[in-house]
Amino acid sequence: MASAFAHAALGVTLGKLLLPQRRHWPYWVAAGICAALPDIDSIGYRLGVPYDSLWGHRGLTHSLLAAAVVAAVGTLFAQLVRAQQRPSVGRLALLLFLATASHGLLDALTTGGLGVAFFSPWHLERYFFPLRPIKVSPLSIRGFFGTKGLRVLASETIWVGLPCLLLLLGQRWWRGVAPSAAEN
Repeated sequence: MASAFAHAALGVTLGKLLLPQRRHWPYWVAAGICAALPDIDSIGYRLGVPYDSLWGHRGLTHSLLAAAVVAAVGTLFAQLVRAQQRPSVGRLALLLFLATASHGLLDALTTGGLGVAFFSPWHLERYFFPLRPIKVSPLSIRGFFGTKGLRVLASETIWVGLPCLLLLLGQRWWRGVAPSAAEN
């Protein structure tokens, strides 16, 4: 798995890209949380859930179905809680879906584990992408601190942090250029 830091960074980046107005910052945070949320399944290790089961790590919680459910529940919750300054329902649902689904995509780019069950519960096969440049993160917090954790963070800085930064800089540049191009 990628670390929670990488997942959250990608989720927040998606939030800023899809809802660029500063007033939407709570949705950026929500997207960061949604992006890290699928790893809730790691609790199963302590409960004896086998890694390769439907409820195991990178199983159902990492699926596109789970991303759709999280997006639907999150969008409904946002409609009930934040009446002022909320984005369109469709844009918010898309953001929450993409943020949650991004978790599995990052995990499929890592160097370890059993792959991601994108189509669970209907199809339990697990997948990796052919390119797997992100160092797999230890599941335990204790295992993360040390040399292995530093290698993971270095890998994620290159393969997640840098692309996120470039996307955000590109958005900033585009927003600065687009109005002046429209005036010509």
